[in-house]
Amino acid sequence: MISDSEKELRIIGTQINYYFICKTKLWLFSHHIQMEQESELVSLGKTLHQDSYKRDKRDQTIDNLISFDFIRKGDVLEIHEVKKSKKMSKAHHYQLLYYLYYLKNKKGINNAIGIIDYPKIRRRETLKLDERSQQEIQNITKRIGNILKEEMPAPSRRPACRRCAYFEFCFV
Repeated sequence: MISDSEKELRIIGTQINYYFICKTKLWLFSHHIQMEQESELVSLGKTLHQDSYKRDKRDQTIDNLISFDFIRKGDVLEIHEVKKSKKMSKAHHYQLLYYLYYLKNKKGINNAIGIIDYPKIRRRETLKLDERSQQEIQNITKRIGNILKEEMPAPSRRPACRRCAYFEFCFV
């Protein structure tokens, strides 16, 4: 029998990210309706990712659940995510906090930090998992589970929608 805590850890980082961007997008993606492969913005992000930090071993995946852009090992394990813009910084932060949460609670890795790299603006943000963010991640994963059990949330039009890969699915 799988415990509730193990069920919540079957969530992937993209779902955490989409939770903050759009609940409809989260639901569609989670139900295997994926439109990103046709998105020009996603292609630009992949190009930026490929062109940045070439000396680091990239695209690390653990348990087919969490996938980060690269790792740097030292006294502290650094988990890096490369993002093209700070526009969705809250989603970026929680996605990376989820990775740290997963590493701590599923893999027993306590000495890790998360770093979001914004190469276009030459910025870097460092995140650490604390008790408050651990509790927030637990609550978010429960809310995601609830969203996925229900019918698709109705799309609500926001400025970000017109650039979204799911725009035509939601509004045409």
